[in-house]
Amino acid sequence: MKKVTFGILLALWAALTLGAWLLPPRTLSEAERRPLAQMPEVTAKGLLSGRFMEDFEKYSLDQFPLRQSFRGIKARVSRKLFRQKDMNGIYLWSGHAAKQEYPLNKTSADHALGLFETIYENHLQGAAGIYAAVVPDKNYYLAEPSGHLRMDYEVLFEKVEAGMPWAQFVDLTDTLTADSYYRTDAHWRQEALLPTARRLCATLGIPEPREEDFTPAVLDRPFYGVYCGQAALPLKPDTITLLESETLSACAVCDHETGKTMPVYDPAKLASRDLYDVYLSGAKSLLTIENPGASTDRELIVFRDSFGSSMVPLLVQGYRRITLVDIRYLKTSLLGDYLDADGRDVLFLYSTTVLNQSAALG
Repeated sequence: MKKVTFGILLALWAALTLGAWLLPPRTLSEAERRPLAQMPEVTAKGLLSGRFMEDFEKYSLDQFPLRQSFRGIKARVSRKLFRQKDMNGIYLWSGHAAKQEYPLNKTSADHALGLFETIYENHLQGAAGIYAAVVPDKNYYLAEPSGHLRMDYEVLFEKVEAGMPWAQFVDLTDTLTADSYYRTDAHWRQEALLPTARRLCATLGIPEPREEDFTPAVLDRPFYGVYCGQAALPLKPDTITLLESETLSACAVCDHETGKTMPVYDPAKLASRDLYDVYLSGAKSLLTIENPGASTDRELIVFRDSFGSSMVPLLVQGYRRITLVDIRYLKTSLLGDYLDADGRDVLFLYSTTVLNQSAALG
């Protein structure tokens, strides 16, 4: 019996070793939605400094055969047997998967606020009104009851308000709950955002959206949020609901990267790896929404991250044109080539996660 067991283990080891060396390296982990490490270049400098072995270890871990299956086994054992409270940084509580956001990175927040100040000084002096709102991540609502670490969100909110004295700060925290977010993803659910949209619209001085203005449309394809792959646990998928209306159907969205025009809800993204991309086609540096049915000539410029993709359609009824800018993909030094804020409203809408990890802004 021992010989049989040893033979099985030896065969498994040999198969995995051969697979690691012979299978072509994968470039992307669809489950984790991140690029995988590639074989590092062999150089004398890398070998002598030890950098080659560090990079090779990352490569071997990322390219290990059946990696996702082993991640799933590890996550189940850690949760069920060892009662571990989080798996790969993700924890489960009250039906939700969430990422522990901790601690507050004040340097990162200062970096973001410095960029916003530069944008204000160089491009927004003639704006009609400037507003700022912070989207709390799901951990804001789940950390305390679940017993997980929690960044000092109140300090971050105060820091943003104090760091943008030229903008009117809009508190959104009491308009949201944990159930305003997808259970398996970091993003908020559009169908739960009407209270939040009303808060923003009231501040902007535009008509507030009503439930009767929209028709919910549930997408047939299940939505496996980013935490499904990161936690490596068999989480039940979410569903995505679009709030459709005659106004939104009549709108045209211009993608300035490609020059193409598309609808507010992009059907081409129904086959995307991330179904949330159906909202305004996902990550885009510069978009313009034209609303031909607007009763005013007012315009809005929104500096935003991905949370803005599902929120901005709920603000369309108050503006003839809305321009969305994502400075993760458009350098602030180029804004003058594309934006004119004179007489226009401006909204900064950023999540706590981006503010706490703002290196990509710029």
